[in-house]
Amino acid sequence: MMESRIKRLATTLMDATTDKDPLVQEQIYNALCYLGESEPEEILHSCDEYLRQHDKLAYPHRVIILKAMETVVKNNIASLDKSTAKVVIFLASNEMTKSKEVIRDWQQAASSVLVAVGQRFINKVMEEVLTKFQPGILPHYFIVQTFANLSVSNVFGMVPFLNSILGTMLPMLGMAKQDHMKSVFCYALQHFSESIQEYLANLDKAPDPTVRKDTFSNEIFSAYEVLFNSWLQHREAKLRLAVVEAVGPMSYLMPSEKLEEQLPKLIPGILALYKKHAEAFYISKSLCQILEASVNIGSRSLDVQLDALLGTLHPQICAPADPSVPLTVKNHTEVLRCFTVLACSFPDRVLAFLLPKLESSNERTRVGTLLIMRQIINSAPSQMEIKKPFILSSMKLPLQDSNDKVKRAVVQVISAMAHHGYLEQPGGEAMLEYLVRQCALPSEAQPKKQPPDADDLTSDSVQSISVNTLFLLSTTVDRMNNVLWPYLLEFVTPIQFTNALTPLCKSLMYLAVKKQEEGENASLLRYDLNGNLPSPYALTTRLLVVSSQPYAGDCRGAAALRLLSVLQYSVHPALEQLWSKRVPSLVEHIEENTEKRLCQKEWEEKLLLFLQETLAAVSDNAWVCHFVTEMCRQLNSYNGFPLEKNFLYKCIGTALGACTSKDLVQKQLQELLETARYHEEAEREGLASCFGICAINHLEETLAKLEDFVRSDVFKKSVGLFSIFKDRSDNEVEKIKSTLILCYGFVAVHAPKELVLSRIEADILKNIFQYFNTKDLTLKLCLIRSICMISQAIYNGGKCGDFVFSRKAELVAQMVEFIKAEPLDAMRTPVRQRAMVTCTYLVVLEPHLSDPDRTELIDTCLAGVLALPPEPGQERDGSGGDAPHKEMLYGDTLSALKDLLKSLLQRNLTPHGLQDMFAHLGPWIKSNKEQERQRAVEVSAALLDFYLGKLNVSTVVPFYNLGVLIALFSPRCSDSLASVRQHAVDCVYCLLYIQLCYEGFARDHTDEMVEGLKALKKGLEEPDFTVLFHTCHNIAMVVGKRVPPDQLMSLLLAMFEGLADPDKNCSRAATVMINSLLKERGSVLQEKVPDIMSIIHSKLQEVDEEHIRKAAQQTVYILASQHKSVVVSSLLGSALPFDSHTCAMWRSLAAEPTLTSQILEQLLEKVNRDVPYKESKCFLLGSGSERIATLLPLAATCALYEIMSAPESGAAVLGLYAPLFVTLLLRVSCTVGVQLPKSLQSRERRSSSLGPAPRSLHPCSCAVETLKVMLARGGSEAVTRAVGSAGGWDLMASPERHHDGVAVLAGAMARHAGPRLPLIVKNLIPTLSSVLDSQRITTTAFFAELLNNNVVNDLMLLETVMDNMTGRQKDPCMLVRMLALRGLGNISSGSPEKVRKHGAKLLASMVNGMDDKDDPHNLVALEAMSSLSKLLDHLEERDIQSMLLHIAIRIRPFFDSEQPDLRQSSIVLFGNLTKFSEDDCEAFFEQILNGLVTLLLHLQDPKPEVVKACKFALRMCGPNMGCEGLCDMFLNHLREDRSLHYGEFMNNVCKHLMQSYPEMLNRLILTNLFYFKSNWVDIRAAAPMFIGFLVLHVDEDHCQQVDLDQLISALNLLLKDPVPAVRMKVAETLGRLVRIL
Repeated sequence: MMESRIKRLATTLMDATTDKDPLVQEQIYNALCYLGESEPEEILHSCDEYLRQHDKLAYPHRVIILKAMETVVKNNIASLDKSTAKVVIFLASNEMTKSKEVIRDWQQAASSVLVAVGQRFINKVMEEVLTKFQPGILPHYFIVQTFANLSVSNVFGMVPFLNSILGTMLPMLGMAKQDHMKSVFCYALQHFSESIQEYLANLDKAPDPTVRKDTFSNEIFSAYEVLFNSWLQHREAKLRLAVVEAVGPMSYLMPSEKLEEQLPKLIPGILALYKKHAEAFYISKSLCQILEASVNIGSRSLDVQLDALLGTLHPQICAPADPSVPLTVKNHTEVLRCFTVLACSFPDRVLAFLLPKLESSNERTRVGTLLIMRQIINSAPSQMEIKKPFILSSMKLPLQDSNDKVKRAVVQVISAMAHHGYLEQPGGEAMLEYLVRQCALPSEAQPKKQPPDADDLTSDSVQSISVNTLFLLSTTVDRMNNVLWPYLLEFVTPIQFTNALTPLCKSLMYLAVKKQEEGENASLLRYDLNGNLPSPYALTTRLLVVSSQPYAGDCRGAAALRLLSVLQYSVHPALEQLWSKRVPSLVEHIEENTEKRLCQKEWEEKLLLFLQETLAAVSDNAWVCHFVTEMCRQLNSYNGFPLEKNFLYKCIGTALGACTSKDLVQKQLQELLETARYHEEAEREGLASCFGICAINHLEETLAKLEDFVRSDVFKKSVGLFSIFKDRSDNEVEKIKSTLILCYGFVAVHAPKELVLSRIEADILKNIFQYFNTKDLTLKLCLIRSICMISQAIYNGGKCGDFVFSRKAELVAQMVEFIKAEPLDAMRTPVRQRAMVTCTYLVVLEPHLSDPDRTELIDTCLAGVLALPPEPGQERDGSGGDAPHKEMLYGDTLSALKDLLKSLLQRNLTPHGLQDMFAHLGPWIKSNKEQERQRAVEVSAALLDFYLGKLNVSTVVPFYNLGVLIALFSPRCSDSLASVRQHAVDCVYCLLYIQLCYEGFARDHTDEMVEGLKALKKGLEEPDFTVLFHTCHNIAMVVGKRVPPDQLMSLLLAMFEGLADPDKNCSRAATVMINSLLKERGSVLQEKVPDIMSIIHSKLQEVDEEHIRKAAQQTVYILASQHKSVVVSSLLGSALPFDSHTCAMWRSLAAEPTLTSQILEQLLEKVNRDVPYKESKCFLLGSGSERIATLLPLAATCALYEIMSAPESGAAVLGLYAPLFVTLLLRVSCTVGVQLPKSLQSRERRSSSLGPAPRSLHPCSCAVETLKVMLARGGSEAVTRAVGSAGGWDLMASPERHHDGVAVLAGAMARHAGPRLPLIVKNLIPTLSSVLDSQRITTTAFFAELLNNNVVNDLMLLETVMDNMTGRQKDPCMLVRMLALRGLGNISSGSPEKVRKHGAKLLASMVNGMDDKDDPHNLVALEAMSSLSKLLDHLEERDIQSMLLHIAIRIRPFFDSEQPDLRQSSIVLFGNLTKFSEDDCEAFFEQILNGLVTLLLHLQDPKPEVVKACKFALRMCGPNMGCEGLCDMFLNHLREDRSLHYGEFMNNVCKHLMQSYPEMLNRLILTNLFYFKSNWVDIRAAAPMFIGFLVLHVDEDHCQQVDLDQLISALNLLLKDPVPAVRMKVAETLGRLVRIL
């Protein structure tokens, strides 16, 4: 019986193999394997029988069964019975050979079964298979393949059979006509050969140690003859490759003499295949095996084949390997192995072949040859030892190759050579020089994108590979130390190796430190042994100069300085102490900074100081002279390196300063003037710096040399002393003049002041003046700069008061001309800025400028700077990389202007002087161009601050122009530009303090009111209208207090003029100041109120901006506080929707609580007096009607909103909190779904198309917004926020969810506004009997949610509200009834302690709710269940006991309801009911068992909330199940926060169920069968899985209760389910049924 059941199960599964879904097929295979684990013999027999009986079953389905058999055999091979093995072998053999055609999947599966059985029963397998392998008859394809695979999987078992197999097979080779048969014979011979090799290699473990290679040699050779002589010529490529793959391993087994005999044919035959096959790997692999075999037998004929071999293999390496095609990379490896084999045997011949290839014109040939060279240098070191000189000399040509790929290959060869001692040979130095040259290549900032066909060796650049190689050779290859040191120093000074300096210095430093550790400190540099080494002067100069750009070339500054430090003793013994201290601090400075952070000027000064100290420490004039000479010699090598050359000039100046030989100084200065490249700016600068620094110690010599230069014929057209300039052009002459003039400037600045002042007019200016008449920009800039330096020199001379600069006015006029000549459309050059800086220094020198000259200077400078177009940073014209430079130029120019004007103002520090300055600036301050205003006000602020700082009042005088200046600046405090606003406040601040000084207050006097202005500046960064309002107001307050009476009217008139200011913000500032004055004199304007209201409205329309609105509101308030009724009536008459200006005017009425309260009461009365809407027939919808809002309540609601949105209305709103809240809540309720009148709809659309309307006029939105603002203003912002974050406001406006929104509001009120509730409840109760459903729903929803909070109990409102809810149970509106039940349920969370007192009443309400007859969608029942769940925690057991079973049975049908919320609520309620089951434990336990399967399956419910409910219910049921393990599982695994691995969980549940309630098995299975028809896929899949796990864990004793036939039939039916996931679970369960058979 049991057997037939297993067979039935297996048969059911095998019948299902016809399923088309691959995952289901996979599961069937797994199920068969599972059955096989339990009963391997039985299942193997069943499969055998099934396949024999179902002869016509299509092969794809047979494959599944055969694969299962293979797995069962593999897993149970050790215990498999011999007879079963025979059955399986026989079946597999038949399946494999049933079809004469090759059907790969099927026959492969059968073959795999045989191979699996052959692991243990090799003799039985061979006995069967050999019957189908008869002499003279061509065997089946898979017979041969099976032999091959057996030989791999069971080497020791199979090799003893191979002799006879080979004997039978050999004659068959000639019979094989079809390609696939030939291929499989090749496959077999390949694997036979490999197996024999493995057997022979492990003879010590082999069953028969007497086996020898010659046992098989003759047969293998005979096979080889057929393969090589016949099949290899075949036109089918696959067959040729199969032959090649076989011949390689076969060659090891062939008789030595035969192999030797065959080689002359074999090798050419294999080589010929390269031409026929694109994929060369298999050929190369086989060839390598043949070559190894030939070498092993000491073949002599290989010699003859060598040329052909090399000629064929070489191109294989030259064709680059594609990393994305793994076989090409493998092929390269095999070919390189071939070269290793050949190089070890024929080193001379291989090199003779390879080395000429290095001269090939083909790049790939050269690269490939170098790769092979690297291979044989590394892999055949002993053979190559005597060839080293020959190999080195042959590398000369590759070293000159410019191709990047060749370069990379050369670097790799050099690396290999270094490791094997080549570079110690003569000629090794050339290799090292090559390596350094590659290090010096420019490094790519971003590697170029490789083209897709780029056969790249590696993505790294040649330079980076070379740098890494050099460093590795220096640090890891010990034998290289003496080769590299000190040879590498020769590359430090030549300029062409500049890019290699960082790696060079690092390597040298590493090597030097090693030498020092070996005790070679003093003799680190042996010039007697190394004649080519650079001198200490050359090294010091070079390393110091490159350090001036410390971050260039991969941070070479630190590397160069470290090397310099290591070489200190060799440079000069006296430097040891100084350099040990100074160099580390310089290196630290580099490392602490970054390229962006480092101040270049400061860094150069540090290096020059270091140089100065070095020269002082040496204090040897001869040494210094040598040093200077070397520096000058190196100058020309820095052409093309302007920054380094500039620094070198400074070094030369420093060194010349330290030189005591006057002759040498003059000689070198002369040489410098002759050799300079004047057309380069950095060079001109450098030369001038050099002269300036030199002049510190040698002023006479320097000036004399410059004088010679001026007088020389350089500037004439004839040849003379400076004959080097004979071919100059006019342009170059200008550059030479520029340099000369610059030199004079630098000399004036650097030379000792006591010496230079007397020489300025006589020697210096005399030579400069003759060049002013020029248009050359360079010359012009040098002139300006030089004059500036000369002015600074005079100014800093200390005696400038005594020094009368007679040519000052002339120079200022020249600067003005230069500024005027600059174009006004853009700032392209620094001429303006430099000229103004120069003027700044000039104007302070004696004598004074005349008034016309002064005016001319100021106007020219203002026009030249303020009128420029916007700065580059403010334009969006994509000016590219030039923009930051221009931005800096703008900033510098503006600073120069400020400094110049301050310098001029300093000369006349009086109100008149100030007025004079602002007479020039005034028009610019009022300009309608933003950039002009911005610059003018910024300059003004700087001037006023300067004036205040310098002011020293000795007698009290009137500041007569205060009013005019205040009127000029105060409106600018609200300018559209933030920077103007900031500077305007500064201006007002300074003016008021200047006024205080003129009134007699001390300079350090602090006025709190004026100081308040400073605090406002932070707020002015952003244009926040409230801040600007306060700023203007505060300024007005301060000005009102500070301006003298005689200037007040002129100020006011100026302010009115300010209303027409082109910047609207400034006109708004004027209105604020006007308001401050109106406050004082409001009563005079009584009859003008209507006009003023009209003017305000029209002004608001003209300037529709927030700040002016604020100022206008202030005006309205001032008027309304005196003329309330006129203002209100005019505003209420405004058209709807109110425009933003009307709204602003409404809001101004909130400023004073008493006034606001009166207006609010008036508006509330208007809202309540009229009906909220009128019904209107809707013609388009036939008999339907729509609700149209009435106008008066709508207008009043809008007005309420506007007033309450003003913060000042708070006190009035608090006073009317309850009536406002109730009226607005009911207004919301009545306007849900209400439409605007047609006229207003079109007007609202029109206004929104013209511009965004202030707010929506839609009645409901309007009411909601007004309620929100009322709460916020009434101190209940927390309520507004809470409702908003819960989405309550949107819900309230939704016809379907309005009641949910009201509940959110009620909850928020209870939490955040409890004390307000008694009055609200009192005002709301009457609306429960309203004729309008909407009002009853709103009030019920509000009360229902209040009951959810303990505040109703605290406020003694509980009974009142509860009774009102109970009274709604018969309400005609279903929603009201539902909400009433919700409210009663909410008592459980709001006032749990009161539930017991009212238990019976509440329970009755819930049960009635469940039985509500007028409830088609079960909504009331759903609410009753949810509420009852909440109440149960707080009810007495006696209250619930009598109804427990009634409720449990009543809710059970809802578990499988189509409505998810019904499923959820009923399941949660069921979980809660379990708490009351103790007294009636048995009856309720029955209910738990009835629901258990449902709850467990619904853990796979599509709705997460139902899953959550099931988890809860199961956790609650756990303690009542009487099984501790199950209870623990439910508590641990079904926590809400924990994700559930359903399969694993169900497995464990079923284990506990079957341990505790085994007798329940059949009942549980039958309940599950019911869910086989479920609509939910996951539950349909879970049900069979549930059964599978039950079966898995049940004891044998309880298996009988299951009706297996019914179960298998049901599973069989479900196996046809359309969803693959379900079928998979069924298949899995069918496999498990083996447990209960």
